[in-house]
Amino acid sequence: MPAGPPNSYRIAIVGASSLRGKEIKQVLEDRNFPASDVILLDESVAAGTLTEAAGEPTFIRALQEDSFERAHFVFFAGTSADAEKNWQAARRAGATVVDLTGALAASDSSDGPITWIPALDSILPPRFPSSTNGSPHSAAYSSPAAPAMIACTLAAVLGVFHPRGIAVLLFPPVSERDLAGVEELESQTSSLLSFREIAKPVFDAQVAFNLLSSYGETSKPSLADTRSAVARDVARYLSGRSPVPAIQFVQAPIFYGYAFSAYAEFPSLELGQLESAFANLDVKVDAPGDAPTNISVGGENEIHLARIERDSNVANAVWLWGVADNLRLPAVNAVRIAEALIAKSR
Repeated sequence: MPAGPPNSYRIAIVGASSLRGKEIKQVLEDRNFPASDVILLDESVAAGTLTEAAGEPTFIRALQEDSFERAHFVFFAGTSADAEKNWQAARRAGATVVDLTGALAASDSSDGPITWIPALDSILPPRFPSSTNGSPHSAAYSSPAAPAMIACTLAAVLGVFHPRGIAVLLFPPVSERDLAGVEELESQTSSLLSFREIAKPVFDAQVAFNLLSSYGETSKPSLADTRSAVARDVARYLSGRSPVPAIQFVQAPIFYGYAFSAYAEFPSLELGQLESAFANLDVKVDAPGDAPTNISVGGENEIHLARIERDSNVANAVWLWGVADNLRLPAVNAVRIAEALIAKSR
């Protein structure tokens, strides 16, 4: 890691104009991260855009060969292509890489990233490979997407009680496809209410007023591809440590917030112990009659659960309903990775 003023770090955000990039910038400010400088980077189409960081006006810069010079941490929050193309350059510059795009986690490279969810460290501590030679800064890190964090958290807690099986049904919002997805749902909703033909450039399907088990043929990545990628990331993170859940996706006509329903069956169960186990891992179990919604979790750092309910027909089986802010959750996790590395270096 480059030398710099004590307790002050130079930060670069690649994909600063994306919804994830903007959220990373906001989380750094909200958590008073000790940043001496925040460099906003993006594709040339966004370069030169006036924005602000830490309350000061600044410009988004185009990615160049020297973009990562003297950077301590580089957050990749834009496209997978940008991460794949530039993460090694960031490491060569001496920066610690934290990827939110999923591109590095998909790689089978021996120097691929360490997937880390700091909130689960008490149950599932991160696996630092021997190649780091005891220096956690010499590796790249992956902050999983919201659905992977949700599934891993559910499995980590439920696994303590030896379930016979776990199934998670996830409802992705259109903002998982960045601003283009948000604009498409907004446009489709307006068009349908006005009896006009709808545009489908992102999902190649009607997502407004609808539930989808798949997208149209031209939509990339497909919903099946997204499901497979999340299932892969969850299986790798939990491998040999917690039961791996079955995972299914249904696209919902919602702008923000990752809703989910989960089912688990146990040999025996005490609901109070299960709810306490979630609370101990920074999962907020909401009060009875106050179930979380996509709206209520906006800007929240944690996964929110409704009170856990027993199944009416299957003994010792439970249903869980919850929601998390799909942008905030992985952004907070990424910044917590950087905070944990700083703490380790002191």
